[in-house]
Amino acid sequence: MDYKKSGVDIEAGYRSVELMKKHVQGTMRPEVLTGLGGFSGAFSMEAFKTMEKPTLVSGTDGVGTKLKLAFLLDRHDTVGIDCVAMCVNDIACAGGEPLFFLDYIACGKNYPEKIASIVSGVAEGCKQAGAALIGGETAEMPGFYPEDEYDLAGFAVGVVDEKNIITGADVKTGDVLIGMASSGVHSNGFSLVRKIFPMETAALKTHYDALGTTLGDALLAPTKIYVKALRQIKEAGVRIRACSHITGGGFYENIPRMLPDGKLAVVKKNSYEVPAIFGMLARDGGVEEQVMYNTYNMGIGMVLAVDSSDVEKTMDAIRAAGETPHIIGEIADGEKGVTLC
Repeated sequence: MDYKKSGVDIEAGYRSVELMKKHVQGTMRPEVLTGLGGFSGAFSMEAFKTMEKPTLVSGTDGVGTKLKLAFLLDRHDTVGIDCVAMCVNDIACAGGEPLFFLDYIACGKNYPEKIASIVSGVAEGCKQAGAALIGGETAEMPGFYPEDEYDLAGFAVGVVDEKNIITGADVKTGDVLIGMASSGVHSNGFSLVRKIFPMETAALKTHYDALGTTLGDALLAPTKIYVKALRQIKEAGVRIRACSHITGGGFYENIPRMLPDGKLAVVKKNSYEVPAIFGMLARDGGVEEQVMYNTYNMGIGMVLAVDSSDVEKTMDAIRAAGETPHIIGEIADGEKGVTLC
């Protein structure tokens, strides 16, 4: 008896590392002091000494049951983008610049090409965020996961000067709410998605004119990474007063998180076109509107509050970053929360 006969293939692990190296290398930043394969990753903070009070911000998350669709369609090159996005968007939401990322893949059986495909997506997400992929772990766990399945999670660290942290404390009545368009469902609410739509290959490969693609491709569309857009807004000289990443819990849970007591976010539902995938979910699942807005991003992946005088500069900066902005409402006096009208 040896380790391989128990279900853990060390040689496959070595091959996975070799295959992923080319993807990881493309994410490097000058501050990275270690190479792939060490026991830890080292990142120099020398470049941030010019900040008055450099402050680390961090985020950790996974992809959730969206992975089930990747298994069914045998598509593994985009879920890594989702994993990175869920972490770095939270960091950027606080005004931080993502610096580095680490991933964790746990699988029933290590198929090196599949692992490399997953990591290629992680690397692509890191490139979009400007973060270095400085380490990770692939754990082969036979008997714990089915052979063809895996879980994927990650952890990111960023930096911001303390004076530039976005807290929402200085939100004012009359501030304008700007939403940045999502790419679809992103990485939340897939337990409900899987109850509504048939989780069968044929159904997922069905093309819908309303979606402009197949159902599977629409659902697997990777989560938008808004780091570049938020950086562009800052470079345009705009002070973002509050920022909310619209993840699980939708509008009702996430928007109030960016507000101080005594301020109410008033969102106009007709201020933008809700993507067709959400209409399909509501119709096919018989999901009430309130539940939809309390579960999904409904086409808006990030919400910002800015001074009314900064709206045009903000909109221009978002467009320059390749994202689509919408003016979706404003801040009013009232009990802390969100009203949809």
